[in-house]
Order: sequence, then C-alpha cells, then structure tokens
Amino acid sequence: MGNHPHTRATLGSKLSAVLVTAGSSVGLGNIWRFPYVAGDNGGGAFLVLYILCVLLLGLPLMIAEFSVGRATRLNAVGAFRSLDRRWSFLGYNGVLAAFLILGFYFVVSGWTAEYLVGSLSGALARCTSSAEYAEMFETFIHNPWRPVLYTTLFVLATHFVIAKGVRNGIERSAKLLMPVLFVILVVLAVHSLTMPGGGAGLRFFFRPDFSKVTPSTILVALGQAFFSLSIGIGIMVTYASYFGRETNLRHTALNVTLIDTLVAILSGVVIFPAVFSAGIEPASGPSLVFITLPSIFRDMPLSMVWSSIFFLLLVIAALTSTISLHEVVTAYLHEEWHLNRRAATWATTGATAVLGALASLSLGVLRDWTVCGLNLFDSLDFLTANIMLPAGGFFTCLFVGWRLDRAVLRREITNDGTLRFRIFGAFLFLLRYVLPVILLAIFLDNLGLF
Repeated sequence: MGNHPHTRATLGSKLSAVLVTAGSSVGLGNIWRFPYVAGDNGGGAFLVLYILCVLLLGLPLMIAEFSVGRATRLNAVGAFRSLDRRWSFLGYNGVLAAFLILGFYFVVSGWTAEYLVGSLSGALARCTSSAEYAEMFETFIHNPWRPVLYTTLFVLATHFVIAKGVRNGIERSAKLLMPVLFVILVVLAVHSLTMPGGGAGLRFFFRPDFSKVTPSTILVALGQAFFSLSIGIGIMVTYASYFGRETNLRHTALNVTLIDTLVAILSGVVIFPAVFSAGIEPASGPSLVFITLPSIFRDMPLSMVWSSIFFLLLVIAALTSTISLHEVVTAYLHEEWHLNRRAATWATTGATAVLGALASLSLGVLRDWTVCGLNLFDSLDFLTANIMLPAGGFFTCLFVGWRLDRAVLRREITNDGTLRFRIFGAFLFLLRYVLPVILLAIFLDNLGLF
C-alpha cells in the first residue's frame, strides 16, 4: 500500500512547514478572488466575517487534515485508507479535485504570465481605455494558441520544482517565493496608500457597514475562507505527511491561517485605494485584475514598473499553489501506483498539460463543447469549487470527528502528550456538530438551493 513511512522525505524545519503550507494556501484566491468578492459584498463587513470564518472554520479543519497526514505519513488516498478502508473515497476526492483544479488554474496562471510579459514589453500601456483592456483580454483568451502556450509554460515551471523533490524543490522554492511575495505586496501597499483619494478605499475596506450583511454574505465569506485555505483537496494531508514529529500542528495551522489572511488583507490595501483613486466601482467582479487594474496602472507615474511588479506578484502566488496541487497528484501516483518519483511527476505534468490546453481552448475554438451548458473551463471550476471541495471538507469533519481513533487525534495534536490542548473537547464538538452544518449550508447555497 505505497511507500513505507520511514522512506518518505521530511521538511527540514518548523519554519519550512509553515512556509510550504502557507505557499499552498496563498494563491490567486487571496490576491485575485478575495478583493473582488469583498468588493461585491460590502468591503469592511465582509472582511470581519471572513476573518471570523477563517478562525472558526479554517483553523479546526486544517488541524484535522494535518493530524490525518502526519499520523499516516502517506499520500491523501493512502492516509485515509490506512486509517479506515471505507473512507478511501475521501482521499480519491482530494486527488481528483486537485487534478481537475489544475486543469483551469494553470490556464488562469498562464494569463498572469501573459500580463507580466505585456507589462514588461509595454503592450499593456498602449491601451487607452477600460473598453480597450476588456477587448484585449477577450481577444487573448479566445486566441487558439497564445493562452495554451502560456498554460504550458506554467505547467513546465511547476514540473521543474516538483521534479527536484520535497526538500530541494518544494521546500527551497517556498523559502524563496514566500518572502519575495510579501516584499512585493508591502511595496505595492505602501505605493497604493500614497495615491490621491485612496483613503476612501481604505475606509470602504476597513470600516464595517453591517447593514449590508445578508445570510448570503455570510455563506460567501465562509466559502471564501474555506477555498482560500486549500482545505478539502488533499493538500494539507499530503504536506503534513512530510512534517517531522517536532512540528506543532496547532501553531503551524495558526501561522498558516494568519499568513493567508494577512495576504488577503494586504491585497485589499493594494487594490481598493487604487480603485477608489481612479473612481471605479469596487464591485468589478472577476475582471478586476485583468481589465480594471491595468487601466488604473496606465495613469500612474512609472506605470510599467508598478504593473510589472503587480503581475509578478500574481505569477508567484499562482506558482506556489500549482506546486502544491501538482504534489498531491504526484505523491498519489508515486506511492499508490508505485511509479518512481520522476515518472509520477511527468505523468501528472503530461495529464494536466492536456487538460489545461483543452480548458483554455474551451474559451475559444472549443466553446461549443459543453457539460450541462458550461464550457470545460467553467465546468471544472464549478465542479471543484461548488461540489468537491465542500464535500471533502464535510466528510473530513465527519471522519476526524466521529471515525478517527480519538487517541490518534490527541496524540498528533499534543505531539505524543508533550503539548497541552485544553480545548480538545470543544475542538471535537466543532468537528462533529458545527462545521458539518456550516459546510452543508455552503454546499446547498453553491447549488442555488438556498
């Protein structure tokens, strides 16, 4: 049943565990999705709800997944199978979700690379209005070969890191990319704060107006917190399987959630002052990054510099996430199918490259290929975000809360009894009763049943 635990790689330090895991959480969900979702849902009130949801929902679930991963030191499928064969489906759900997410995530990642090149070459600066940026974006994503080229380049960049292994690839890249990501975010945030009229953006983002909160807002905040932390898709189980026995699972989970939330907040500080300074509606939706922001950068002094720095940030955030998703599938193939690490990496790379190319083409020449009325790109997004991730989180709560041996769970959380965990009962209560209800509500809301 896969490799024996003692043959597995182990991350070099507690800091590595935090940086690697934070890298998997921090991605386009924080920097691209969070600002426009916050903009659509009232700004400050949404931010407060989001932080509460991260602490209530994200933290306990992450600790639960960490416990499963380190207890077994196996890939997502092997981990659940070794604890209870009847729950193997949870691991398969995670591996399949990671694979399908890569199908469209590589495409969006490719867009960030195209825009970085466009910023550096001056192509972005040649547009003169938001309408031209919108036309440029639509023309690009419908092009039959350019998006596929950038998607493939992103697949190969991810492959390069994974092929080097856990220590020399994943750990080393996280130690480089995460600090660079933070430096770029802080530089952009400081610059954004100096923009005329930017104070209105900060007030919108940090001054809660709870009159704008509806039940739907709460469910959106819960969903964003859940998806931003990469829970329910085998990533945290897989990465925790590389943790050493000295790693404090609670502290690591807390640090990861704090880093993830800080990146989301800094992204808001970067984007909302710029949006308000330019007099643009903050509820611009998914087009915020690729259409609205380039038109704002155009009017700034040193526009090419700031635009290039911003899209470099997006490229780095995307890469840290594609690395973690790729590793979930690679570890599964390596340990369950008994492929050597190199063969497993190439198999994952080849399969995701094909899926990514098809997803990219489904926005253009293959747009008539639909599943339930959705093109392949949108159907991959809908299936994973609205069904597989909430289902993964829901059943993980039930498994860890009800099925997993309580002694195993306590041993992992307390590092074999060397750490205190006085709220173990409250933690179990959350997993057993509170979180499943919340996740079921998210699931039903995603399907439009609320």
